[in-house]
Amino acid sequence: MKPLAYRVRPKTFDDIVGQDHLVGPKGVIRKMLDNNMLCSMILYGPAGCGKTSIASIIGEMYPLSSFSFNASTDSKSKLKEIADSAKYHENTICIIDEIHRMKKDVQDFLLPYAESGSLIIIGLTTENPYRSINPAIRSRCHVYRMNEISKNDVKNLLKRTIETENFKPLTDDILEYISIASSCEVRSALNMLEITEMLDEDELKLDNVKELIGKKAFQIDEEGEYYYDCASAMIKSIRGSDPDAAIHYLARLLQTEDLEFICRRLLCSAYEDIGLGNPNVGPRVHAACDAALHLGLPEARLPLAYAVVDLATSPKSNSTYKAINEALADLDNMTSMKIPPHILNKELKSGLYTYKYPHDYPKGWVEQQYLPDELKDKVYYEPKDTGSYERAIKDFMKKLKEE
Repeated sequence: MKPLAYRVRPKTFDDIVGQDHLVGPKGVIRKMLDNNMLCSMILYGPAGCGKTSIASIIGEMYPLSSFSFNASTDSKSKLKEIADSAKYHENTICIIDEIHRMKKDVQDFLLPYAESGSLIIIGLTTENPYRSINPAIRSRCHVYRMNEISKNDVKNLLKRTIETENFKPLTDDILEYISIASSCEVRSALNMLEITEMLDEDELKLDNVKELIGKKAFQIDEEGEYYYDCASAMIKSIRGSDPDAAIHYLARLLQTEDLEFICRRLLCSAYEDIGLGNPNVGPRVHAACDAALHLGLPEARLPLAYAVVDLATSPKSNSTYKAINEALADLDNMTSMKIPPHILNKELKSGLYTYKYPHDYPKGWVEQQYLPDELKDKVYYEPKDTGSYERAIKDFMKKLKEE
């Protein structure tokens, strides 16, 4: 028998969970198909969020002109065969799995087909395409980020699957456990659900499911303090400079044995909450997390405890966090803004503009405009006084502009 995750793979967009912005009733991909205007696209997001399912559903709508290509294993000759078929079929679709692994010469081969629209590319990747994919290919595709699947989405999917597959009913605490133990990865959650069918109805208890799945879940206490709530509590304790509370919540999180999740949260805190209040803390936390992942449990608790106390007792500054968020918000709210011509190399070569080279001036600084005209007086970064390093930055910036 085929695995459950394969048997219940979504057959329509209505079966996809957590991606309404793309395939819901008003989703952009659904609108493309409704209007017969399918465009090349790159779907990126974590494993198990539905990238392959969405691509497969699109492909099934074009059964005579849809092809699959794996950038890790398939050869360039296969891609040439797919491209040749575009001469005979309109809307030829090439679904490219792991597109971030595509070699440069293969990407170059695709460019004219993507440019003319004779080949519609649907690229799938877990990597950020703005870092991992050739800009020439990326510029010819719409880039859509997939949402992470929520715990409630996973639980609802499990309930629906139990009903359609006529499985034994599971209690809410077991569904909660599976959604957490699977890290909200749909495929993993379905695999865990399938294995619970090995238990008799009177054996379907949380402790038995934990043992059967073979992953230690986060302990759910009487007050309902769950996995993500506890992670939030640890970060808020760090932000509030309470090392004792932060260590307490770290101890709870260690029961999940999910070291990668804990490390991601601590690294995020280092750059969001501490930032330039103590700039050395970021590399220290990174080193501690690397050590934890290398050591594994139970020894991983030692570098992680070190990192948590270091973060909690450091001076705090969210100045860079606020600066980048405000800059991103401006990009969302404003139209295209031109870079000042005097700092563009191509304009300098034409001799029409003069760039003032800061090192030619006494303080290594000279007054000139770098921001676009629409933002020329905008201040994003405002140093705080919480740490000695950022106080020094504040003094330095002030002295630069003094007469």
